[in-house]
Amino acid sequence: MKKAKYVDPTIGTVGAEQTETSHGGGKTHPGACVPGGMVQLSPDTITGGDNGTGYNYCNNTIEGFSFNHLSGIGWYGDLGNIQIMPVTGETDLRSGSNEEVEFKNGDKGWKSPFSHDREIAKAGYYSVELERYSILAEATVAPHTGLLRFTYPQTDDARVIFNFSRRIGGKADFEEIKIINDRRIEGTIHCSPKGGGFGHGHGNIEYDFHFVCEFSVPCEKMQFFANEKYVNENITCFEHEDAGMTAFFKDKLTEPLVIKCAVSYVDIDGARNNFNCECEDADFDKTAAQALESWEKVFEGVDVEGYDETDLKLFYTCLYHTLLDPRTTMDCDGRYTLCDKKVFNDGNNHLTVFSGWDVYRSEFPLLGVIRPQMVNDAVNSLLRIACERNTSFPRWELLGVNAGCMVGDPGLIVVADAYLKGIRNYDVNKAYDIARASSDCAEALWGEPFFSIRPYCSQYTEDAFVPEKLSDTLEYLMADYTMYKFAVATGNEEDAKRYKARFTRYTENYNPELGFMAPRYADGRFVYEENEYDDDGCVESNIFQQHWFVPYDVKGLSKLMGEERTLELLDRFFSKADLGELWNDDYNHSNEPCHNITHYFNILGIPHKTQYWTRRVQKEAYRTGAFGFCGNEDVGQLSAWYVLSAMGFAQVCPGNDEYYINTPLFRKVKIKLDGKYHSCKVSDVFMVECDKDPLKYPYIKSIHFNGEKIEDYYLTYWQITSGGVLKIELTDTP
Repeated sequence: MKKAKYVDPTIGTVGAEQTETSHGGGKTHPGACVPGGMVQLSPDTITGGDNGTGYNYCNNTIEGFSFNHLSGIGWYGDLGNIQIMPVTGETDLRSGSNEEVEFKNGDKGWKSPFSHDREIAKAGYYSVELERYSILAEATVAPHTGLLRFTYPQTDDARVIFNFSRRIGGKADFEEIKIINDRRIEGTIHCSPKGGGFGHGHGNIEYDFHFVCEFSVPCEKMQFFANEKYVNENITCFEHEDAGMTAFFKDKLTEPLVIKCAVSYVDIDGARNNFNCECEDADFDKTAAQALESWEKVFEGVDVEGYDETDLKLFYTCLYHTLLDPRTTMDCDGRYTLCDKKVFNDGNNHLTVFSGWDVYRSEFPLLGVIRPQMVNDAVNSLLRIACERNTSFPRWELLGVNAGCMVGDPGLIVVADAYLKGIRNYDVNKAYDIARASSDCAEALWGEPFFSIRPYCSQYTEDAFVPEKLSDTLEYLMADYTMYKFAVATGNEEDAKRYKARFTRYTENYNPELGFMAPRYADGRFVYEENEYDDDGCVESNIFQQHWFVPYDVKGLSKLMGEERTLELLDRFFSKADLGELWNDDYNHSNEPCHNITHYFNILGIPHKTQYWTRRVQKEAYRTGAFGFCGNEDVGQLSAWYVLSAMGFAQVCPGNDEYYINTPLFRKVKIKLDGKYHSCKVSDVFMVECDKDPLKYPYIKSIHFNGEKIEDYYLTYWQITSGGVLKIELTDTP
């Protein structure tokens, strides 16, 4: 049965400052995409504020369509290059909704009102009616190219406006544009931190964006503009920091206008070759059908059977979001570049957009089961960047740059976990050397200066805590745990002893007077905290939420606190939370430090509470509609948690091979395994079968895997990837 029909890209498309609370929304976009494609072609409703995709469902005007977007991110966003807007007649030469650039001469802009009632978003396709101009705008994509189709009303003054300087989170620095002929333009857009972008420039993102655009019919003329004024209409080349262009079609268009645009982050030849490979003879409808089929193909790997249409819509939409990133930056000819413009062609599918602090918790554990090649490509990409710069693996990577957002050493965690799962098609020795140098805050590696992302080097490496920073401390200890497992698996026994001696000191961060983990001063004294809801030293969390982050020793943490008190606190942690809210001081699903804590009950021997609270989170923290996500979707992490739990699992601790079991949402789940990375000893598929409807019988009575009874409420990664059938007997009582 076809699955892509369940995808609803409008889920979670609320941005900041227009939401039900001040925290912000899912910040996804509704545009056309293919799995892992370079191009994400989406409408833009605003440039400015913390609307990282350029689209906020709460806005009522559209300012154009641009060819690259980030999905589910905060920090003001980036990309959004080549914004194209179809219009009729004369308009102001500014969108009118770009808050990053002062609007000097006009009062309305070229933006157009629209209605969500006339908006369609599907897997690989998007359309909307631009009410001001009575234009139907449609979009679809191939991996490196985007196609726009504009159906104009009967008019003898159809136009298309190009905004080359537009960039989400800021503006481009400089643009070089050439008119090739009456149907084709080419150009390069330069973006650097000076123009803003990710973190309003604090992410230090720098890239060149090259493109080739072609009209399906010739235009009468093209004229450049800058600073809201037209320039000499006879020029065919234009360089400026605020470049725009209008294409005029004076004769009535008797058929829809199609604009094909291929892009490259390498050079203009890369864009030309991508154009030749993907859209030289491309037809809009055929491309849309191919985009849809690309989603159907990846969905074949994860087949669920259920009766609840909402659950199916949420499941496949979440799977869709999980497979958007990391995305390729490799051109059709195999070339890719990092921000220093050095060009590589090493046979690897180089990926970008690694939101490490978020995605190591659920997205990569999911991908290891359903798309291990994607994990391998991501590790190769992180390794390439680390080797080029002699640094730690990036923490939050975009276009080859470590933006440094959030805390910890998540790249190390992902690399170590991949190795421990047998995903190893990369230079393991170099990967280990980078990981060890990062863990030890080494000053040099391979005879060159090394730059670790870990701060307060001597304090942490000697005392196993970061002064006044609880989140940093617990994240680095987590990374050291995976480094310990990495060292054991690779036979580096002395390293393993060193990391074990460090991560086991997590207990020293427990303040017995407070009864919770707490930050410490450099001399070891605890920072005074009034109660567990203080947030000193915590990143996007408070003491109560961050306290639980010892996933590698949940039983040890329970003994430290007292087992009875641990269970009482966990019950309060969940029962006091409004699971559908955008923010909670107790369990807070909208942010990652709380993810997978529902499965602590499994580890502590009370699996029915894992079953109960996981189901509550599934049903209350995820909804359809623009407000569907309870916080930033975070580049696939929030979605991946749902997909894994809906299939019946969570990997609580990277580096450990246990996937803890909860009641699935679906009666049957079927996953196609990958024989290149999975053993497939029993079968090339892994199946979950429930004897009753899980929506009516939410508790587990017994579990059997390939005929053997499972007592501990988990399967190992190796059991799952060996294939076979997990049979779950359900009941309506705990």
